Amino acid sequence: MEQIKNANYENKIIESSKIFFQQTHDHFPKQFIWPKDHQSSCTEELNERIIDLKGFLQRDKDATLHAANLVKESCLKHGFFQVVNHGIDPELLMLAEKHGRAFFELPITEKLKCQKKNGSIVGYVTAHVDRFAAKLPWKELVSFEHHENGPERVVEEYFNATLGSHYKETGLIFQKVCESMRKLALELLELLEISLDVHNGINSYYKQLYDDCVSLVRCNNYPRCDKPELTYGVQPHRDPTSLTILHQDDVGGLEVFTDNKWKSVKPHPEALVINIGDTLQALTNGKYKSCLHRVMANNVKSRLSFTYFLSPRLDKQLKVPRELVERDGKQEYPDFTWGEFLNFTQKHHRADDATLDHFTKWLKTSNNSKA
Repeated sequence: MEQIKNANYENKIIESSKIFFQQTHDHFPKQFIWPKDHQSSCTEELNERIIDLKGFLQRDKDATLHAANLVKESCLKHGFFQVVNHGIDPELLMLAEKHGRAFFELPITEKLKCQKKNGSIVGYVTAHVDRFAAKLPWKELVSFEHHENGPERVVEEYFNATLGSHYKETGLIFQKVCESMRKLALELLELLEISLDVHNGINSYYKQLYDDCVSLVRCNNYPRCDKPELTYGVQPHRDPTSLTILHQDDVGGLEVFTDNKWKSVKPHPEALVINIGDTLQALTNGKYKSCLHRVMANNVKSRLSFTYFLSPRLDKQLKVPRELVERDGKQEYPDFTWGEFLNFTQKHHRADDATLDHFTKWLKTSNNSKA
């Protein structure tokens, strides 16, 4: 039975891949079409200050407070900001982009060597056809995990095990990028604590929650699309994870919802994009917004991005810092584990603009039924 399911997934992947590269102007596949009421144009650019992390990473007090204030301003408003002087080697990011692009240029038979299996969150798939049959995103992706408590070179070993030893360099590059992004993510958690005024200067509460994190890493390719007005690269949603670090090429297409309208994000060649996710919104007691964003399809050229989704260990109990609850007078969200939230998004609810609210209701109902 399992072999049959995986074979069906493989057939779906192959068929959707053909659509990407054999599309015609006369016929657009209905499974990729989104209802017109979901589509709204964007005519304005998001004009936000890019945050320089150099002084913060050097532990300069004034620069840290300045960066923390800018982070706070963005997170109270929409949960999105960009950072420069982040400590990740730009040449390494360019190499990851080069190898990611090379992977997606491989024949489909080669990419299927790391095909996503039934029930797994890692592997290669087109348009999430393993989970959905309609309103598909116009993209292909390969996902893999990065964590501290498994094999020392877990990313490198993943590429070696699925694609073979001739992809050793690709695995090594992505391994280094993941290690660098994890380090940056933990630094950003500390900056977020400072911005929330819950940092005690000795031990970082958020960093301790994520010291043994198991994060999902994803390389995305958005092929050129003949009818971009009918579909999405990624539909409007908030990431259910904690913190998202995104490296994107210069094509553009990312948009953020703020001030009751969609605004485009102009790619900055030296910046990384940072999104607050649902889990971190809960851990800030609802103070910081999980970023509502989308990716538009493009009729000129393909777009590539590389995303690091920071998440805690599956069984880690996630509690709001006591100082925030005392200051606010109540706790906005119940305690939960990332495993519970991940299970909800995989089995019960497709990520959208209200995932955290739906999860909270589901969790309370589930807990009441167990009582």
